[in-house]
Amino acid sequence: MKFARTIRFDKSDLNIFPLASEEGELAVVGTFNFYNLEPEDLKGKVKQAFSNGFMGCKTFGYSTLVSLVSVSAEDLEELKNDLSQFLMDKYGAPTKEIATNAASEEISLMLELCKDHERGSLLSISREWTKEGIKEKYRNLPKAESCAEQKIWTVVEEDQT
Repeated sequence: MKFARTIRFDKSDLNIFPLASEEGELAVVGTFNFYNLEPEDLKGKVKQAFSNGFMGCKTFGYSTLVSLVSVSAEDLEELKNDLSQFLMDKYGAPTKEIATNAASEEISLMLELCKDHERGSLLSISREWTKEGIKEKYRNLPKAESCAEQKIWTVVEEDQT
């Protein structure tokens, strides 16, 4: 199965989000984090997380990009447990069953989002607040196969004279 894992190419996520995810966390879309906000609440780092962040599911911080990787059923089960506990702790889900169902829906959404894209490709998200509510757009950045086989180093024998 393909799923999203946070990736960091530079340190910008550390500066732009209220909390940046660690590199390598499994991630979900995480839009549910913003349903209790009003458009006027979206300022500064919270606005950046709303506009462009996927949610990593260990730190529950944000990442601008995710990479598509292979995951096992065990990985997804652990993710479901972590996410359902987060929903109980942060949002007060009334029962473990309700939290687990909500976590399963988030995981299913990400599985669906990833299924038609190649492993190694990147995804980005953009959100905006519209009259109808939150609107999301996803962008797939395909794996750069042309770069995969390029040599960037050449070994040159040292002149011994």
